[in-house]
Amino acid sequence: MSAQRAVKKRVSALQDFLRQEAAGGYVLMAAAALALIVANSPLAPAYFGALDTKLGFELGPIALHETVLHWINDGLMALFFLLVGLEIKREVLDGELSRPSRVVLPGLAAVGGVAVPALIYVAFNTGNPEAMRGWAIPAATDIAFALGVLALAGDKVPPSLKIFLTALAVLDDLAAIVIIAIFYTAELHMAALAGAGGALALLILFNRLRVRALWPYLAVGLGLWWFVLESGVHATLAGVALAMTIPLKRTPAAPDSHATSLLHRLEHLLHKPVAFLVIPIFGFANAGLALGELTLRHFTDSIPLGIGLGLFLGKQLGVFLTSMLIIRLGWADMPRNASVGQLYGVSVVCGIGFTMSLFVGNLAFTSPELLAETKAGVFTGSLASALLGLFLLRIFGPDTKGEPSPGRRAEGNGA
Repeated sequence: MSAQRAVKKRVSALQDFLRQEAAGGYVLMAAAALALIVANSPLAPAYFGALDTKLGFELGPIALHETVLHWINDGLMALFFLLVGLEIKREVLDGELSRPSRVVLPGLAAVGGVAVPALIYVAFNTGNPEAMRGWAIPAATDIAFALGVLALAGDKVPPSLKIFLTALAVLDDLAAIVIIAIFYTAELHMAALAGAGGALALLILFNRLRVRALWPYLAVGLGLWWFVLESGVHATLAGVALAMTIPLKRTPAAPDSHATSLLHRLEHLLHKPVAFLVIPIFGFANAGLALGELTLRHFTDSIPLGIGLGLFLGKQLGVFLTSMLIIRLGWADMPRNASVGQLYGVSVVCGIGFTMSLFVGNLAFTSPELLAETKAGVFTGSLASALLGLFLLRIFGPDTKGEPSPGRRAEGNGA
């Protein structure tokens, strides 16, 4: 196979990934809309009652009795974090983030996109210790929702901007994982933490011994999830830890669809179930908001204002201004065939923080009142970002003045 054909197949595989992510975004939108409809219909008591229903089991010394909502957020979402961990590992070792030239623009833009929304939230909530726990809520981008909006903009958006957004969102997720591990960890239980360490050591041993069957990793990974759940660290981080131990065979210049390493196989197995089942279930379970019970305060209090403006203003300012500064300094080039207007439109779309924002909100607050304010802020900020971003991407065309210069530009931001 020629190098040119290999590159074309790799681009085709990437485009297929982007299409699947965008399709998952549409399903998530439908699930969130359905949750709002059900939560404001005669079915509302059954909806909220089902989420509060306790389910569990006892297996020898292991006993778990939690609400359905808890099983979704701490159990089912571990699969989402496993997939995120796999994507991060693949991108860093063998993908768009494997070369420093490809990391500079989305990496520094992600830093700006995390810092500015957090600062806006803090500015609104300084002096309120309880509210300050939510400072990370507006810091993350929902990749499925965002790519869904880009897909609605049509072919006017160049592939380079979709790659830029994907890389930025992956790094955003990495930042969110670190934030959850450091700032949203409860009281630690050392015995369970030691058990988690033992399970992780066994997974690393599997990797070193070149174990090439998936089931040993998944079996020990289930035990790792249990120990992490009992340790006080958020259980979903077990998914990320498991992902880091899954073997990856680098396949330079080859499409992911031709890769045979365990990581590629597991990522392929998980992608559709997570995109079309896990995330929509999470969205349906967490997006339900009884609008009739909301007052003006639910939108104008410091928490929803900090979240909404953090997502809508903070994300676009942090991502766009940081990106333009990096480009003007010559540290990176404008994404290939993209105009400044389109880059701004994508920066606005980064303010869609739905899934991860709601997830962090559930970690930050337990009060139903504060959770309602959190949902109001996430909905308004994400919706405003989606509508304005789509409008900007439809009115701004690509840069058609010419092809980029050879060298770092083609290597760093081409598609």
